[in-house]
Amino acid sequence: MDFPTRLYIDGALSEGSARQEVFNPATEDHVATVYTAGFDDVQRALEAARDAFPTWSATPIAERQSWMRKLRDEVIAHEEFLRDCVHHEMGKPWAQTLEDWDRLVVSLEFYTEEIARIYDVGLADRAGTHTHRMVHEAAGVAVAYLAWNFPLLNLAFKIGPAMAAGCPILIRPSEKTPISAYAVGQLCERIGLPRGVVQILCTDGYEVADAMTASTIPQVITLIGSTGTGQHIMRTGATSIKRYSMELGGNAPVLVFEDADLDLAADIVCGVKFSNAGQICVSPNRVFVASAVHAVFAEKVTARARAAKTGFDKTADITTGPVIDGPAWARIKGLIDDAVASGAELLAGGDRPAHLNKGYFLAPTVLDRVTETMAVYRQETFGPIVSLIPFDGETDLTAMANDCEEGGLTAYIFTRDLARAEAYAAKLRYGEIQINGVKYDIDLPHGGIGQSGIGHDCSALALRDYLIEKRITRALDDTDFEGLNA
Repeated sequence: MDFPTRLYIDGALSEGSARQEVFNPATEDHVATVYTAGFDDVQRALEAARDAFPTWSATPIAERQSWMRKLRDEVIAHEEFLRDCVHHEMGKPWAQTLEDWDRLVVSLEFYTEEIARIYDVGLADRAGTHTHRMVHEAAGVAVAYLAWNFPLLNLAFKIGPAMAAGCPILIRPSEKTPISAYAVGQLCERIGLPRGVVQILCTDGYEVADAMTASTIPQVITLIGSTGTGQHIMRTGATSIKRYSMELGGNAPVLVFEDADLDLAADIVCGVKFSNAGQICVSPNRVFVASAVHAVFAEKVTARARAAKTGFDKTADITTGPVIDGPAWARIKGLIDDAVASGAELLAGGDRPAHLNKGYFLAPTVLDRVTETMAVYRQETFGPIVSLIPFDGETDLTAMANDCEEGGLTAYIFTRDLARAEAYAAKLRYGEIQINGVKYDIDLPHGGIGQSGIGHDCSALALRDYLIEKRITRALDDTDFEGLNA
C-alpha cells in the first residue's frame, strides 16, 4: 500500500527538507519514508497561516461550515484508507482504528454546529450612559502538537474547533505516527481548502518544532502530550504572550469499594487498560481495592488479562496491540520487573506473549499488592499493566488517590453507595470523575487540572480556547436619549 509521505503547506502537498522512516511496531516492518519539515518549511507555514488569518477569520460562518462539511465528506469517503494508515503506523488493532476515524468525522460535524451557537452578549450599564456588547472573534494562528497514541482522534480534537473559530492551524503530528495526519493533508488539498487554513507537517527534530513555539506569529499553542512536554512548550513560547490549551499526563486512580459491581469494575478497568495497549491518557493506573473484595476482584481482573488476545491481524478480534516502539517496551518491562523485585505479585503477563516472536508486544499484565514506593505506582505507565493496591478502613484513600505528581486528569469510583461516590468525587483532585462507568464523547468536556493541563478538548469549552471575547462600548448621545424617552 502506498501511504502519504508529503507535507501539506500553504494549500499544497510538498516535499520537506529531510526524510524519516516509519515502522509498524507490530511487525517491525518498514511502512513508509515520509518528508519532514526543516526551519525554512516551518517559517513558510507560519507565514502562510499569518497571511490567511485576516481572510479566514472574516469568512462568514456559513462558508467555514461548508468547508468543514466538504472535509468531513472526504473523511467519510476514505474511511478504510485512513484507518489503514493508523493500523500500520501504530500496529493498532483494526477494530480500534474505528474510534480514531469516527472522532474526526464527529468533530467536524459537532463544531460545524457548535460555532453557530456562539452569540454576542449585551451587558447592562449601571449608569445608563453607554451600551456594551461582548463579541467573539478568532484568537489568531494556532499551532497544535499531537501525541501518537490516537493519531486521528488527537488531530480531530484540534482541527474541528480551530476551523470553526476561524483560526488557521499548523498541525505537527508525532514523528512516530505522521502518516494518517498526512492523509488528512491530502484530503485538504483534494477539496481545495483555502491556502494556509490547515497545514500539516512533521518536523525534522524537536529544535525545528521549537521554532514554531518560539515564533511570535501563533496566538494559540495547543498540545496533547506529557506534562514535561507541556512545561517545555510554555518555556519556549515565552517569546510572546500566547494562549495555551493542553491535555497532559495523568496517573488515574480507581476506587473499588466493597459494595461495587465487581464484574462491571473489572470490565471497565481491563477494557480501558488493555485497549490500545494501555497507551491512553485516561487509562486506570492505580487500582485501590477494598480488602474485603480484593481477592475476588484480583481473580476477575486476572481472568480478563489472560483471556485478552494480542497480535496484529486485521481479520481477528484483537484486544491488545503492540506498544509504540522498543524504548517504550523496555521502559514498561522495567516497571514490571522493578515492582516484582520490590515485592509485588505478578498474577498475569509480565513479558512478551509466547506466540509472538517479533513486534513490541507486552502481554496484558496484572500486578498485585503494589505499594506507593514502587515506580509503577508513581509513574504513568502508558502500557497494559493493572496495578492492584488493597486498602482497609484505616487507609487515607483520598490522600493516596490524590498523591499524583503528574496532576489530575481522570479518576474512577465504583460503589453502589451514591452518597459515598459523590463525597469522594468532591475530594478527588481530577478534572474528570467517572462513577460506575466511563463515557467520553465530542460534546463532553475533556481536561485535567494542575499538572494535567489547561483548557479542554471536546465540547463547547474547546471551541472557546480558539476564541477571544471583545467588549464594544458606545457612549449614548443626545439622540439616543431622545429615542429612549420617546
